[in-house]
Amino acid sequence: MKRYTRTGDAGETSLIGGRVGKNHPHIEAMGLLDELNSQIGLALSHQTDETLRQQLTKIQHDLFDLGSELMYADEPPKTVDLSIVKELEEWMDDFETSCPELVRFILPGGSIPAASLHVARSVCRRVERDLTTLKVAKRQLPYFNRLSDYLFTAARYANVIAGVADQEYERGAAVFQPKRKKE
Repeated sequence: MKRYTRTGDAGETSLIGGRVGKNHPHIEAMGLLDELNSQIGLALSHQTDETLRQQLTKIQHDLFDLGSELMYADEPPKTVDLSIVKELEEWMDDFETSCPELVRFILPGGSIPAASLHVARSVCRRVERDLTTLKVAKRQLPYFNRLSDYLFTAARYANVIAGVADQEYERGAAVFQPKRKKE
């Protein structure tokens, strides 16, 4: 099978339900999802922790599933079970137990595995901003909001694994409240 079709040479591509310009909002959103998935793939290539590797691979599959909902020109079927949002929350809660308490904003970076996750997080935020304009994607917004939180937390966890401390934003105040101990 040839990898080229020539059907997009005039600046159009196909959605389920018709052809649209390559600058159509659905196509733009799918392009951003592809960029996010690629950044997560790059971040995955830097990870040595098997838990992170498995989770990031699952996220890549979830992104393909979410993107498939955007392939419809009109109202898409709701094929993705959004319990995956809860899954991200559980993963974050597990990582948080290993991370130092967050008091100030931190600079993106640290180890290469962490820095690559921070880049993926910033791309995820762009996806989230873009999807707010797409009516068909509104139901997906909680996933992308939580995914960016997950990528932040995973980056902090990757620094813990690497033995590299997060670097606090030195001119920032203590903006996060300490966790209260249960009595």
